[in-house]
Amino acid sequence: MKENYIDLFVPGRLCIMGEHSDWAGRYRNVNNKIEKGYAIVTGIEEGIYAKASLSDKFVVKNTFDNNFFECEMDYEKLKKIAEDGGYWSYAAGVAACIKEQYNINGVEIIINKVTIPEKKGLSSSAAICVLVARAFNNLYNLHLNIIGEMNLAYLGEITTPSRCGKLDQACAFGKKPILMVFDGDKTEIHNIKVQKELYFVFADLNSHKDTIRILGDLNRSYPFGTSDMDKAVQLALGKKNKEIVLESIKCIENGDIEGFGKLMIKAQENFDQNVAPACPVELTSPILHKVLNDSYIKELSYGRKGVGSQGDGTVQVLAKDADSQKLLQEYFENKLGMKAYTLTLPATKPVKKAIIPVAGNGTRMFPITKCIKKAFLPVVDKGIIKPVILCLIEEIVKAGIEEVCLIIDAGDKKEYDKLFNEKISNEVVSKLSPELLEYESFIQQIGKKITYICQEEKLGLGHAVSLCEDFAGGDPVLLVLGDQLYKSFSNKSCTEQFLNSFAKNNKLSISVCEVPQEDVSKYGILCGKIEKNNDSFDVDKMVEKPNPIIAEEKYYTKYQNKKKYYAVFGEYILTDDVFKVLRKNIDNKKLENGEYQITSALDEVREKKGMVAFIPKGEMLDVGNVKAYQNTFIEMTK
Repeated sequence: MKENYIDLFVPGRLCIMGEHSDWAGRYRNVNNKIEKGYAIVTGIEEGIYAKASLSDKFVVKNTFDNNFFECEMDYEKLKKIAEDGGYWSYAAGVAACIKEQYNINGVEIIINKVTIPEKKGLSSSAAICVLVARAFNNLYNLHLNIIGEMNLAYLGEITTPSRCGKLDQACAFGKKPILMVFDGDKTEIHNIKVQKELYFVFADLNSHKDTIRILGDLNRSYPFGTSDMDKAVQLALGKKNKEIVLESIKCIENGDIEGFGKLMIKAQENFDQNVAPACPVELTSPILHKVLNDSYIKELSYGRKGVGSQGDGTVQVLAKDADSQKLLQEYFENKLGMKAYTLTLPATKPVKKAIIPVAGNGTRMFPITKCIKKAFLPVVDKGIIKPVILCLIEEIVKAGIEEVCLIIDAGDKKEYDKLFNEKISNEVVSKLSPELLEYESFIQQIGKKITYICQEEKLGLGHAVSLCEDFAGGDPVLLVLGDQLYKSFSNKSCTEQFLNSFAKNNKLSISVCEVPQEDVSKYGILCGKIEKNNDSFDVDKMVEKPNPIIAEEKYYTKYQNKKKYYAVFGEYILTDDVFKVLRKNIDNKKLENGEYQITSALDEVREKKGMVAFIPKGEMLDVGNVKAYQNTFIEMTK
């Protein structure tokens, strides 16, 4: 294996609700009276583990059985292998599509472990397709988002004899529930917030099902089926499925787990009564229904239904709690002799990821920035000399952030690796106190949470943030400016206060601080009205560096009949809408003073969906210019 490799993991996927609605919704291209398809899908724990590196050819190897595939990066050859079917046809299909669209060289993929069972409705074929697409995307910097990877994986899979729908490629999103809406060739993705933990068990029914036969029989009811059976299939996979799926999402987001379980049972009844008669040979599924009606399984679960294309392949069960989940897994394996897997979907944390832009020349701090990055300027924190970036990341990680993306300059990764990943020598270890050795271990743990994105062109903060769209993955994300620190006046850090505030409103949010009227021309000012004893307000206006006299007339926040002025504190929580506006602005080359600005994107989202300004109990400490850095150094030393 080559030295410059990347680690990859792609899970299988579980269709919790809405099987068959993906291909059914695609028929809207022909008959717009057909209802859109709706499905709840999540990645699972099991999947494919691999490493990948650049290569002249397209090579895929299994380390566990010595199975091996190699082909020149030639479109026609790869396409022929895909069309012929076989074990490596899915991988070849994706590589063929990539060669056709991008005309690049190959990759070498070493598959170390596969824990996902095949042909059990868990999309093992889609997982290998996404794995190949992701390897090419990361190694050749194709700048594809998750949906782009999904589309390539889908095109690759349908190059083979397989005829999957787009639902299978949801494994690209990893282990989190999403709503997929299928409207002809268009697919919408919406995140689902889990209010209370969901405990699933899914088990291999130790039987066989013919998915090709199931799909062939059900497709006969489309696009203009006229028989009573055709109408029943279209109604079940269309209107009735939509109602059940949307009601299920309400239950999940409101924490009504028992209600969600009842809807799983309702979905199975809908399928059995209206869809199964169209393919009785495969969908009568006696083993599945014997399990669904097992009294012990019923006792420990809220809901039960089939998986994927249904039939006697796999069953999924929604356990009542963690203990019931464990008992059900043991029952499936020890009493029924069926291999069982668990899947726990945790309650959604409102914000789990953070972005910190640290690319830049640091000209205001010249000449020290000739030899040290601004992010590595020293400050004293609790008696330890630390670089600014470490103080910043330490605060947000302690506030609950699980992943951090640093936007850096080309060639700077070695400096960050030296701080966060490089192990210290034995000589240094022998001279450090136990306290500092423990802190070094903490730094190493922080390093495991960091992802790097290189900003090759300096096109503004909006452009830098837009590079992190894939990292955000459609979830709210904390944006922290890299040249500011925060000092809290309470027992909670400023970041923790801000995250707690967002959890209550789930809107685009900006932390703010009060500034004197005479200083408003230095800042972006947010205006609104503060209710009594409140630490936040809805933003009515945003204005960049207003004249103090005009601000007194128009750009202020009203609080108990007083005029106050609030400027950006340095932390933002961005919703997915912000990334969509930034992408639109970049696609349309909407430059402002030669850059892509984030302020105009924020204001566009504010006008449509609102924005909240939060006032933390604390102060911002700037390190972006000489005078501010001097004051910050003194303040941190106190």
